[in-house]
Amino acid sequence: MTAFNAVRFKVKPGREQAFLDAHKNVANDWKGLRHVNIVKTGEHTYCIIAEWDNMEAIAGARQNMIATLNSFRDTLEDLGGGLGVTDPVAGPVVLALK
Repeated sequence: MTAFNAVRFKVKPGREQAFLDAHKNVANDWKGLRHVNIVKTGEHTYCIIAEWDNMEAIAGARQNMIATLNSFRDTLEDLGGGLGVTDPVAGPVVLALK
């Protein structure tokens, strides 16, 4: 069953390009990753939304995701509220609309 993950970030002022550049080749060979977009949601805030074959594919890519995060962690600000620098969620599709 198709699954999605989304991760919210707040990027330090002046570091947006480094944040974006860190993702340019990241998903070229991640098994089960169908599509990924980075969305600018506000001033210095972004969300990555990715479509996967299933939840197992997301779990299988966890080490790659952590390694990628570590490559640009210095570009991020703490989100507050005990979240740290990311706010990730994931789950299977339960209702597909258009």
